[in-house]
Amino acid sequence: MKSKYLAAALLGTILLTGTAFAQNPTTDRSNVNTAVHRDGQWRASKLIGVNVYNDNNEKIGEIEEVIVDKSGKVDNVVLGVGGFLGMGEHYVAVPMEKLKWVNEPVRTSSTTTTPADKSTVGEANRANRPQRAADEKWYPDHAVYNATKDQLKAMPQFKYN
Repeated sequence: MKSKYLAAALLGTILLTGTAFAQNPTTDRSNVNTAVHRDGQWRASKLIGVNVYNDNNEKIGEIEEVIVDKSGKVDNVVLGVGGFLGMGEHYVAVPMEKLKWVNEPVRTSSTTTTPADKSTVGEANRANRPQRAADEKWYPDHAVYNATKDQLKAMPQFKYN
């Protein structure tokens, strides 16, 4: 009779051990959560160099920096405005929520999909940045900020301490 109980106990131990083994996270990968890029998420490093236009489709600058607070929330975006190839350029900080992000290229007055003139601010840095593929989702094509070049030049300059 003791052998009957011993056999039952041994069988129960084997079954429990097998179940625990099957749930071991190193062997069961069915519940592994993976981080996946979603629409509306951008790499901050890819935002550097994105052109910024005003409501009249005039290029007013380029994103030079993304400023985050200690919680990781983006507070401001630093725009490089004025100047040519970085000479005479100055920086202004604008609130992130004031920018409108656009995935389609800027349309010119002739309504083509050719981007507007890119021969001004920060083009020296743009040479190091690959062209955005039409289906790429890592960053927007451009941003829109409702200000004229003169209004931006009159804003306080952002200083790096």
